[in-house]
Amino acid sequence: MEKIQRKTTKMIPELRNLSYERRLHRLELISLEQRRLRGQLIETFRYLNGLNNVTLERVFERDGNVRTRNNGQKLLLRNFKTSQAMNFFPVKIAATWNQLPENIVSSGTVNTFKNRLDKFWITNSPVLHPTNYVPNSLRLMYD
Repeated sequence: MEKIQRKTTKMIPELRNLSYERRLHRLELISLEQRRLRGQLIETFRYLNGLNNVTLERVFERDGNVRTRNNGQKLLLRNFKTSQAMNFFPVKIAATWNQLPENIVSSGTVNTFKNRLDKFWITNSPVLHPTNYVPNSLRLMYD
């Protein structure tokens, strides 16, 4: 799908010679990968705030460590013995969620969360590569 979006944005004559990122910026679009990450963060917000019909403990585990600075809703990064576990939704999204500021994760509604996340991403580009979701200390445990 990303290839299709790349080709389609090149069809606009005045944008043809720009990089993909600049074309997206000029058209006020985001990449499909960023859109996917945004959707995952929205789902995480819904899980953590009880807006989904799933018990929180079945998907995420909150980190009870209060000694470090965090956003107030820090998720526990679990240890797994296989590299396949890195593709499990809660593992992929936990590190990204933990990096969000408190004013975003403590939003009162889904729409407020979306708006604050979008504003935050204007100045702070999201981490998009899948291996960046898991910190190096945990990534070594997967090998």
